[in-house]
Amino acid sequence: MEPLATPRARELQQRLLEFFDLYIYPAEAEYHAEQRRHRESGNPWQVMQTVERLKPKARDAGLWNLFLPGSERAPEGLSNLEYAPLCEIMGRVFWSPEVFNCAAPDTGNMEILERYGTDAQKDRWLEPLLAGTIRSAFLMTEPAVASSDATNIQCAIRREGDEYVIDGHKWFASGAGDPRCALYIVMGKTDPSAPKHEQQSMILVPADAPGITVRRHLPVFGYDDAPHGHMEITLEGVRVPASNILVGEGRGFAIAQARLGPGRIHHCMRTIGAAERALEYMCRRLQSRIAFGKPVAAQSIWHERIAQSRCMIDQARLLTMKAAQMMDTVGNKVARAEIAMIKVVAPQMACQVIDWAIQAHGGGGVTEDFPLAASYAMIRTLRLADGPDEVHCGTIARLELAKNAPAGADRVDSGHG
Repeated sequence: MEPLATPRARELQQRLLEFFDLYIYPAEAEYHAEQRRHRESGNPWQVMQTVERLKPKARDAGLWNLFLPGSERAPEGLSNLEYAPLCEIMGRVFWSPEVFNCAAPDTGNMEILERYGTDAQKDRWLEPLLAGTIRSAFLMTEPAVASSDATNIQCAIRREGDEYVIDGHKWFASGAGDPRCALYIVMGKTDPSAPKHEQQSMILVPADAPGITVRRHLPVFGYDDAPHGHMEITLEGVRVPASNILVGEGRGFAIAQARLGPGRIHHCMRTIGAAERALEYMCRRLQSRIAFGKPVAAQSIWHERIAQSRCMIDQARLLTMKAAQMMDTVGNKVARAEIAMIKVVAPQMACQVIDWAIQAHGGGGVTEDFPLAASYAMIRTLRLADGPDEVHCGTIARLELAKNAPAGADRVDSGHG
């Protein structure tokens, strides 16, 4: 149990662990068998019934919509600090967050709608997302520009009377492959002549709007992540009512920054959960294999790797819990260094631990017989998603330089990381 966890979080953590033992772990083989059947049928983009049959059990267990704090529409929502250890448990099985309606990108999109949406927008989109009857996608990254700098985005959103017209080319729209994906939250430029961070806006776009074309799915290290998927999408003359704009023109960059704070906590804690499970696989494998006359676990190099894995996982967890606590108490802006640090530390840590676990499994480690290869591919991608390592390191460095600037010297801009 984490030392910073609240009593409420501890009770829910125990309930969630029991749910995993009863339902999630026993369903892993069934999930992968169903996924294989879908692929063999020629259509992997189908709703996973393994997940669907577990959702009512999660609701009945009071483990539904736990991620959304301070919402009258989801009163069960927890603070970042309370939710973090639960998110870690969900990270142990990559498909499990959807069982609890706590899967990305829906969580971030629901946070946007709760915080910035009108009542009408919430009625139309937030309510079915909270009910788990639809899915959503977040369209920000573009293939033609370096999207690590969000001000580069070129997707055009222009006002024509009572409508906005959208023209753009997006990719890595995670979740857009799901047949239930009904909503895109699209980031684009409404005024290229405005100040740098006021050019962008966000707008709600029905996924079936005329002019939208899903061009292809983008496998990640060969994994299609179906039915979730990462899609390349074009929007050509897409028209939506002017009332679909979020907050107003010029607020897109600020909304994106607000969205990414909690999302990074969730990603990092799920990543820590994946690393914990990789360490368990590593230890079991090392103790079950004999090489050169003794268990592989007796080789001293593996003692060092196991010890380093334990240290690295616990360090990353404590740093992430600290960031969650600061977000709850002093806000995202004050916690921006901690948020940036966990986004660098957690995926790098998990990639190393999972890599060692793969090594411990020999050739089996790179096959689909174990979850390690897929886990590595997913987490390696997180070193790019929600801002690459380099952007977060730049934020951390600028903040440190500003804190330690010589008296009277110009302070270094802390940026918007």
